[in-house]
This record gives sequence, structure tokens and C-alpha cells, in this order.
Amino acid sequence: MTTASSSSLSRRMALREMNSSRGSRLSVAHAVMTIISSTSVESLLTAEEDFLEHLSFLSSVALNALLRTGADDHAGKDTIKLLQHFNESFHALWELTSEGYKTLKQTHEQDSALHIEELYLLKQGHEFVKAFREYFSSVTNFMVIKGFDRAAKQASSYWKSNKLVLRQMIEDTSNCPIHVLLPRSFIDPFRNHLQYYTLFLSKLMQEDSESEPLVDSLNDYVELQKHIGQVLDEASQSKLLWSVLSNKLSLALCTPERRLQEDSRNVPITVSSGKHDRILLFNDLLVFLQGNEVQSYDLKTVWVDSTMKKKSEPNNYFLKIITPEDEFVLCTKEPEHQGLWLWKINQLIRQALNGCRDYPLWGKTGEASDPPTSRLSTYTFKADGRYKDATYEGDMSWGKPQGKGTLKWPNGRNHVGDFKFGQEDGFGISLIPNSSGDQYDCYKCHWRRGSMEGYGICEYADESVYKGYFKENMRHGFGIFESLAPDTQPFKYTGNWYKGKRSGYGVGESTNKGERYIGMWLDGNRHGPGIILTDSGACYQGIFSSNKMVGTGVLLSENSTVYEGEFTEDRLMTGKGKMTFSNGFTLVGTFNRNTASGLQTQGVLNTQFGHHEDAVKQKYQLGSGLFPVEERWQGIFEQFNKFLESGCVGDTEESLLGFHVKSSKKFQKSQEYLSCERANEEVSGKIEDIIKEISTFTKIEDLILYLEKAFRSSHHPFKKLLKILLGVFQATYAGVGTNFHLIGMAQEEIIHYAKKLWELYRALLVMAGERNCLKLSLLDYDEEISDDTYTHTLILPLLLPRFHPDLFMLYMLYHEQEDEFYWQGIIRLGILTDTKLLEFLDVQKQLWPLKDIKLTANQRYSIVRHKCFHSAIDCLQKIITTVDPKEKLEIILKTYNEIEKTVKMTVDKDYKLPMDDLLPLLIYVVSRAGIQHLGAEIHFIRDLMDPTNRGGIYDFLLTALESCYEHIQKEEVRHYKC
Repeated sequence: MTTASSSSLSRRMALREMNSSRGSRLSVAHAVMTIISSTSVESLLTAEEDFLEHLSFLSSVALNALLRTGADDHAGKDTIKLLQHFNESFHALWELTSEGYKTLKQTHEQDSALHIEELYLLKQGHEFVKAFREYFSSVTNFMVIKGFDRAAKQASSYWKSNKLVLRQMIEDTSNCPIHVLLPRSFIDPFRNHLQYYTLFLSKLMQEDSESEPLVDSLNDYVELQKHIGQVLDEASQSKLLWSVLSNKLSLALCTPERRLQEDSRNVPITVSSGKHDRILLFNDLLVFLQGNEVQSYDLKTVWVDSTMKKKSEPNNYFLKIITPEDEFVLCTKEPEHQGLWLWKINQLIRQALNGCRDYPLWGKTGEASDPPTSRLSTYTFKADGRYKDATYEGDMSWGKPQGKGTLKWPNGRNHVGDFKFGQEDGFGISLIPNSSGDQYDCYKCHWRRGSMEGYGICEYADESVYKGYFKENMRHGFGIFESLAPDTQPFKYTGNWYKGKRSGYGVGESTNKGERYIGMWLDGNRHGPGIILTDSGACYQGIFSSNKMVGTGVLLSENSTVYEGEFTEDRLMTGKGKMTFSNGFTLVGTFNRNTASGLQTQGVLNTQFGHHEDAVKQKYQLGSGLFPVEERWQGIFEQFNKFLESGCVGDTEESLLGFHVKSSKKFQKSQEYLSCERANEEVSGKIEDIIKEISTFTKIEDLILYLEKAFRSSHHPFKKLLKILLGVFQATYAGVGTNFHLIGMAQEEIIHYAKKLWELYRALLVMAGERNCLKLSLLDYDEEISDDTYTHTLILPLLLPRFHPDLFMLYMLYHEQEDEFYWQGIIRLGILTDTKLLEFLDVQKQLWPLKDIKLTANQRYSIVRHKCFHSAIDCLQKIITTVDPKEKLEIILKTYNEIEKTVKMTVDKDYKLPMDDLLPLLIYVVSRAGIQHLGAEIHFIRDLMDPTNRGGIYDFLLTALESCYEHIQKEEVRHYKC
């Protein structure tokens, strides 16, 4: 060894020692690296030189000729593309070999020692393997489509003149024909050179048998030889198959990459139905032949069940082939044949799903894992049915869509969502093009067994929107439909649906007509008892049939005139009836309408009871007895009951109670800071957490606090339900159609909501007890107290803040005239000084709280204003700061206590106010408090107060306040002379 080589070796050994600390795979015993002998290097150089000469000669003599021939080959449409790949892989291998040769020669000429692991053949081993694989893939693809055969025919004279040269290149002694010689010239030299690599590495193994890179590379080259042998065998068998099949079958099945893997004529197996006479298994297809007819199935969408047995055929062995649209039973009499077909089909399926063939082709031991039964697949449906021509992309199991997936039709229709057993099941979004194809209906719904069922939101191409429930692809149950298209009449319907049509109780509103209909529907028409409210203030109540009013009814005009009698279909007064005017006069007779002279009547006018005070009290209430409150919104509570009956299973919550638009992770993160402070106030919306939490309450206060949070939490079922109830309430009683004639319906509806929510809570509590095997009662829940009491004390106070704006507007409208008279009285009494007002109200002078009032030198008691009973006035004014009837009653009680407290301080002794003293003092406080809409407040409290408070102190004081209110209405201060 030369000095230079010794120095190089020392440097390499030093580097090797440094690398050993980083986990080098070489042991300490092999720290001294093995050097390749000069003889071996020269042998490799000679072999590489010969191979490169072969490549150069082959390129100029054969490859270039093939490329020229392929350019003129119109018979094979894939020829040019395949030849380009052939040429690229040929030159890639040539370039890699040339680079290895240059590196080896340069090292050898420099007389440098070459370590085994620095051999280019090892260092770039993976690149060599890849290049050989690509090359033989391109050669066999060209061979399978008979590219060499066509080239031999097209340029037969050229090949004849070079036949001898090609024979010498491959050392052929058999004088084989050109179409055989030509592919061999592109195969034999490469296989021989690869075999040389294997032998060369084997010899090196004798010098360094423990070099892991050498062992790995040798194994790779050995396996590569096996792989190439298998590839060539498959290509030969496939080419032979295309030669014996008819032209029709060959055209239908032959592709460059397709390889025959098994043939039922070689390993017998038949289709039990007898409809097919030959079965072919390719690397990508399972094919059934019957004459010239072909049925082919992509292996990615093929499943094999080997567990099938038939009692009628105990000596046969079966394989059930399952595809998305077809099923076949394969039969064989030998268990070995069944096992071979099963093994090959399953492994080819697995390889097709992985997107590449095994290397080596069938695994080192001939074994591999079975394909997954659940897999990501693509399939286009061909058979008639709902999915005809649709392409499915997504999860499949045993031939059926199962999991997440997408269906796309050629016309642009598509469906994205969950599937079960081959059908849409779960949440999904469908886009369906309209007749013109440029706009789409969008269905964001829950599905069950292929049909829309459960909650959904549908946005139609005409800009109309439906939010509600479906059954069997039709609107069914509660739903809201709104049409806002500019070219149609805007319309909104909130109510019940039956088989796609408006049926049952509902509210319809037409903006253009300025009408709102509240009542019963059938087959999309107003049918049954109903109420029509108009923008002008007129109201109709009657019976409808197919959108027409029939029989008798009621008309409330904008000037408070009431007509009860017969109508035409167009709601015109015609026939017998009674008209009550706003002043209390009544007219009973026969009415008819003349185009020229207008409304005419013949009847009796009664003025006996016509006076102003009775007219004020008479306010007709619509809907009384027509629509039992329990039957109005059954469809809403029905869904929650179904949720409870289902056991509150998590995957049923969205479909029954509505679903959330899931926020992106980015959006959720952006909200974390904003929500951190209120996070402690939120409660979980998961039913498991709800049941767990309500099981731990020990006090009524705990429940109240929990319900407050539940009604605020957007994910809690109670919040979802409350949101829908608020929507239907506003659709019925708020907006343009707000009308005080509906106050009775609205008030009883609010109480019904509270009652139903209490019932639902109790049902959840029972479920909690069943799940925890406990006998639960509600905390310190008193069984002797009625559910109505808990409804008013627990639930109603939580609901009223949300409904109060719309509900109280009805109360203000209902009591508008009385409140106007009351306010005039407030203004008149406000003119008086404290002493004049107390004197006017006949308050005993001993009860006048004047002695503690500090006066200046220029003041006297006779000019004092707003100084008496100040604490009571401040207290009463707080009645407008809360919407809870109980809290309002407590404020009234506290006001009474403040009056009594002031009186005690005035008289310096305990003094129980009798009614004769209380009423004038209370009138004084009310007049000075100046509470607007006090009549609305009083009746709001009385209608919604806890029934247990009736007849008690609260009821007494509320009655006293009402008396003050009525007294102030009627007061004629203008006749009093100050």
C-alpha cells in the first residue's frame, strides 16, 4: 500500500471512530474498515465499460429506431407515450451507471484505497434498484401491448439488416425471429449485468461478511432479480392472453400496466350461478367472461368472504365476491384452489389500495396482511337507482358506503356527509341543481336510511329558506319556511308540516298583502279555525276552507267596532249579524254590500247600554277556545320528548334538537380570550354532563342557578328549545301584526312554555335516577307543592326576561286608553303641592310627614313639593326595573312597609294603617312616583303571578294599587280650586 493510500485510510478510520459515538452500526471489532482489492475494482470497471458500450450501441442501433418507428405508429395510441417513458428510463439507468463508472475509475486512477461502504454501487444502491425497476416496467409495458411486434413489422428491412448485430449482442444461437430478438436485446444485457452486480457483491461478502450496508445491498439486488423475473413472467403471460382473446375482449381489457395474475383455466374455479365461463384475475381487476361479454370490477372496490358454506353442497368450497352493485359466489371442489384464489385476490386488493405492488411482489415469505374491510374508495354507480351515474368517493365497507363520503352526479348534483350500509345516514349536505342548472338548492340536513329525517336547513335556488324537520325527504313536523325572492310575494310560515305541506297549527305572514294568519292549515291551505290580522288594524276570526272564510265569524275594525255574523268567502260582511260600536251601541240585523252605495243594513239599533265607561272595559279577545294551548306547538316539544325517549343518545341530539355550525379551529382560538371570563358561567351541553350535574343538587337555589346558566349556554338543549319558542312567539305576536286582541293567547302560551320546560326537567331528573340506580327527588322538592307552583316560581322568572319586550307591548296596547286617562290624572295631581295633595286626598293631618322637612327662611309647608314619603316613592319606582311578577309584588310590599314606617315616625308610635288611611296615602305615592303604563304593569303582574299568592298579602296590596290606579284615572282635579 502506498503512503498516500495509508494516509487516506488513517483519515477514514478517524472519521469512523468519530461517527461511532453517533450510533454507528459498526461494532468496535470492525473499526478497521475492509478495503476492496485492486483486482475486484478492475473487474468491476471492465464490466461497467462493457455494459456502457452495450447501452451506447443499443441506443444508436435499436432504441432510436424504435423511437422513429413509434412516431409513425398509428395503430397503438399509447405507443408514443410508452416509448417516451421507455427512452427516459433507459437513459436514466445509463446516466446512473456512467456516474458510478466515472467515480470508480477516478478513485482507482488516483490509487486511493476504496472501502466497501464507499462503493458507488452500495452508496447509491436504492437509486440503482429504482432505476432498474423503472426500466423493466417500461420495457414490459411496451412488450405487453405488442410494441416490439409492431415495430418489427413496420421496419422489417432495417431489423433484418441489423439482425446479426443484435444476435451477437445477446449471444443468441437459436436464430430467433426479429419480434423475439428485439425485446431480448433490451432485456438480456440488463439482467446479465444485474446478475454480475449480485455476484460481485457476493464475493465482497467473503471479505467482509459483517458489513451491514453490504448485506443490505446484496439482499436488495437479489430481491430485484426475483422481482424482474416475476415482472417478465407476468408480462409474457399477459401478452399471451391478449393474443388468444378476441379483438373485442383485448380492446376492452388490454392496458400497458395490466398483468394477468390468475386464470380459472389454470386453477379451476367457477361462478355458482353458471352465467360466466371464465374468470380472470389481474393486478387491478377481477374479470368475468361470458363469450365476448365482459364484467370487470376494480379490485379497490372488491371484498371477499370465505366463510360462506352451503349445506346442499358440502363437498364444494366457496368464495363470496362483494362489489358495490353486484355479488357473486365462486365455487371450487379443491380447498387448495379456494385458498389460492382467496390469497391472491386479497393480496392484490391490498396492493391496489396501497397504490403499488409489493417489493418483492408477494413478500419475502409469500405472506402478507389481508386488505382492510373499511377502506377509502372511489366508485361510479351504473345500475338504475338513486345513485345511477353518481361517483362515490369516501369510506366503504363490504361494498357499501360507510362513514364519510361524497356523491357526485354528472349534472352537478352532489352529497357530502355520513353514510351507513350504503345510504345517506347522519348529517349531510346536498346540492341539487335547478332546471336551468346554474343555481342550486342546498340541503343541510340529517338523513336516515337514504332520506332526509330530523332537523335540517334548506336554502333553495329561489332564495327561499326552510328551517325545520323532515321525514322521508319531506317537510314534516315543526318548521319555518321563508320566501324573500324579489320576483315572488314574500311569505313566511311558522308551524306544523305534514308530508311536505302546511298542516296543523301555524302562523303565515304575507308582507305584500299586509296580513298575518294564525290558525289551522290543511294540505298547504288555511283550513279550520283561524285569525287574520291586517296592517290596517282590522282583525278577522272565523272558519276557513281552502283559504276561503266560510260561515259566521268576527270582525274587529280599527275603530274598535265589533261585527259578529256572516261573511262572504272574501271576508265581506253579508247576511245576519250584530255590530257593536266603540260607544257601546249595538246594531242587530241583516247586512249587505252594494257596489254603489257600500254597506247597507236593516235591523234594530240599541243605545240603552251605550256609555263610555263600559266601552273602555269591553275588549274582545281573539282565539279564545279555538286553539288549546297544549295543541299549538306540539311539534316543538315532540322532538325533545323523542330525544328523551331515545335515551338522550349523543348522535340523536343534533337531528332532534337542531345542530350547530361547527366553528373552525382558528375561529375557536380567536374566541378563547373573549370567553375566558364567562367560561365559569357556562354549563356543558353534553347530555352525560347534564344528567351528572342535576343529580348532585341539594338545594332549590342550586337548580335555579343551573337553569339560569342553561338558558344562556348556546350548547345546552334547554337553550335550543328556548330559542325556537322565542321564534314562534315573535312570529305570532310581535312585529307588524302585534295586536292586543291576542293578549290572552300570548299570556297562556308563556305559562305553557314554562310548564313544559319544567316537565322536561323532571323527565331528565327521572332519567338521571334510572342511570344512577337512585331514587331521586328534586333536592328539597316538596311533593305537596303543585307543579304549577314550581312552574311560576322557578321557570317563569327565567323565561320572562326573554319574552317580556314582546309580551309587555301587548299589555301596553291593551291598556293604552286607560293608561292615557291615568297619565292625565298624574299630570293634574302633579300640579298640587304636597300639602294641597294630601289635603285633597283627605289624608289625616296627623299623618302628614312634615315635621322633619327642613325649610329655608323663605319657604313654608304650603309650597313644598316632592318631599313627603320619599322613600316609598323611590321604592315603588323600582317596579319597572324587573320583569319577575314575584319581585314586582315584593316591591309593592316594600312600598307599603315604607309608607307605614314613615307614618310611625310621624305619629311616634306603632300605627297599623287601616284601609281608609292606606288608600289615600298610596294614591299620593303612586301619583308622585309617575310610573308610565302602570295599568299594563298591574295586569301583567296579576296574569302571571304565582297562583299561591292569590288571596294573600300580595294580592291585597296589588288590589289596593289597582284601586289607586282607577282612582287617578277618574280624578277631576280641574274642578278643585287651589
